[in-house]
Amino acid sequence: MSPDFNVFQIYCKSVTTKARTGVLYLPHGNVCTPAFMPIGTLGTVKSLTMSELLATGAQILLSNTYHLWLKPGLSLLAQFQGLHQFNNWSGPILTDSGGFQIFSLRKNNITDEQGVTFTVPETGEVRLLTPEISMQIQTIINSDIALVLDSLPPEETNYNLNKEAMEKTLRWAKRCKQEWVKLHQGQWIGSTGYLGTRQNLLFGIAQGARFLDLRKQSAEALLELDFPGYSIGGMAMGPEPEESRLAQVDLQTSILEEYKPKHLLGVGTPLDIVKFVAYGIDLFDCVYPTRNARHGTLFFELDDFTYTSERILHKKFLSDSSPINPKSRFLELRTYSKSYLRHLFKTKEVLAYRLATLNNLEFYHNLMSNIRSKIETQEFDKWWHKFTFQKRP
Repeated sequence: MSPDFNVFQIYCKSVTTKARTGVLYLPHGNVCTPAFMPIGTLGTVKSLTMSELLATGAQILLSNTYHLWLKPGLSLLAQFQGLHQFNNWSGPILTDSGGFQIFSLRKNNITDEQGVTFTVPETGEVRLLTPEISMQIQTIINSDIALVLDSLPPEETNYNLNKEAMEKTLRWAKRCKQEWVKLHQGQWIGSTGYLGTRQNLLFGIAQGARFLDLRKQSAEALLELDFPGYSIGGMAMGPEPEESRLAQVDLQTSILEEYKPKHLLGVGTPLDIVKFVAYGIDLFDCVYPTRNARHGTLFFELDDFTYTSERILHKKFLSDSSPINPKSRFLELRTYSKSYLRHLFKTKEVLAYRLATLNNLEFYHNLMSNIRSKIETQEFDKWWHKFTFQKRP
């Protein structure tokens, strides 16, 4: 362990798991971990203002390099000196590199060693995204944490395709680091910690899909590049046994330096989060709470060990006069009824999306706060095994 590593400081560790609390020190503020990052693909979490997002308990926002590259575009972002001044979010921002779009928009792109050539569906425009260009875009965005451009194969179960993609990701990671150092005037924060002031960080990405030997090779190779933190990718690509997913993360968090922060890309459900915290993950992001909110599914805590979800459009809420969430810090959730929220969804009023999103993000950030508290009081070791989802009738 490096005692001089000041990017991330670990404060408390679980006795029997890899769970830990810590603080990530970034240019736009500190992040207490474990933490969840709401998805603001285009620099906004749908239906919420930045002050509302902050009030839910959010500490850090995730936005997407590829989509911001298209809209609003780099000229406008440069004019505002980055995304923070453009969207008025004062906290830290992490940007995905555009690598996921290699997978999600695979019908509209061609990938080779140089990078990926996208055909933009809306306009037919052709754009080339390389590791170097991804670094340039993320530098203009001025994200506190940038990610290397990674390559995702079209088939998650094909060993050879995943091996090629993992090896390409490592080659691209080297190019990303070289361009990052160039863009940031030769400064590089690795195991040496801060260079006088807080700097924007570049995280490496560990890949390998469900193949443990590829996961091992990827993590070991990343050690040589000495990134200040790591994201673990390929965990949200499709259905896979829980034991397999946990084994993949367990292996890579065991190899990557303990004193550096670990981010799990695209995960997940409340149950996922609690389990992966136990396996050493510090940062999470997922569309799960906000996308579910926009479709009328809300999350609620039942007790210290149990949560549930409710489909507010269900007929049982037609005349339910009880508040949406009597324990909420938001006045609207404490005073508006479930019946009224159902009415808003039925009539497609935009207020419905705002209220449901507030509820779900507040639930997620309360969960993260509870996890941190459980670790600090040494209750986590007994608690996490009992944490469960209860389906309501």
